[in-house]
Amino acid sequence: MANIKYYDVILKPIVTEKSMAAMAEKKYTFSVHTEATKAQIKEAVEKMFEGTKVARVNTMNLDGKSKRRGATVGKTAKTKKAIVTLTADSSDIEIFEGL
Repeated sequence: MANIKYYDVILKPIVTEKSMAAMAEKKYTFSVHTEATKAQIKEAVEKMFEGTKVARVNTMNLDGKSKRRGATVGKTAKTKKAIVTLTADSSDIEIFEGL
């Protein structure tokens, strides 16, 4: 397991139609470090966004897509996605408010 600090765990928020609809249920989607565990993701969200309490973390490992450039075939990098569910009494995450 890698020695990852909490500020390196969350890479960026994922903003799609589906993830914006899930925000009504206090579910937020993030792109996270590929070696981050659920406990590390929970700790990172609670430390980075004040007043949040994480109820549950669901993660998905996504394989890289196959890409071609002429006869050369390669793959893009693997990614990991996390859906973080907050508790009912938790405050909302501010970065999603203006969207």
